[in-house]
Amino acid sequence: MSELPELPVLDGDRRARAIRSFVRREGRITDAQADALARLWPLYGLGPMPDGEHVHPLPLIDFDAAFGRAAPLSLEIGFGNGERLAQAAARHPDINHIGAEVHRPGVGRVLLEVEKLGLSNVRVMCSDAAEFLRAAAPQGAFCEVVIQFPDPWHKTRHHKRRIVQPAFVATVADALAIGGRLKLATDWAPYAEHMLEAIASEPRLRNLSPDGRFVPRPEDRPLTRFENRGLRLGHEVADLEFVRV
Repeated sequence: MSELPELPVLDGDRRARAIRSFVRREGRITDAQADALARLWPLYGLGPMPDGEHVHPLPLIDFDAAFGRAAPLSLEIGFGNGERLAQAAARHPDINHIGAEVHRPGVGRVLLEVEKLGLSNVRVMCSDAAEFLRAAAPQGAFCEVVIQFPDPWHKTRHHKRRIVQPAFVATVADALAIGGRLKLATDWAPYAEHMLEAIASEPRLRNLSPDGRFVPRPEDRPLTRFENRGLRLGHEVADLEFVRV
């Protein structure tokens, strides 16, 4: 696979400051992950190469040029070690898959998996995806936005850091194409209720659950280590899915 050309940047940077939904709790990066970042970022990375010190904002990007083709766009926010991202890209080669993760070990790991599987329809960013959606994402560009097991920020004084807030949900609605899906999962029951309340404030998103609450576990969602950990702790996993109307 040859290196991609330099990413075109579009006019209209809409960058804005906001409370971040994450902190840099980066664990040790292995030699293999560091090597993957050095070798594979020029092929699969969007924006500056992660340096372990900063989370760099992204400008507007021409994604058709970044992937070398025009196709529906999927965005996964906080992909962790990339299990779902790689499986979804392998299962749906007709979709361009973008993964956003602020921690380099996870980025390095998914780059290795993308290389192993020979996937050409994956690009990754080591950036604040919430900031990207607010400031630089093309409106109506995405067929889906996926958020799996985000940090629940258990303490009440930290609830403002939860990524799923009414303002963020409105931004996701802006970014979704008509008919696009917002898919979420959490193993923290209070956060599941918080998600329902926050998303209910956005009239452009309709809950796909018949009773207006949760949907069955999607068959194509892999059982990740985060979900397994929650199940071992006795947590009940809640899946939510909304469509942009």
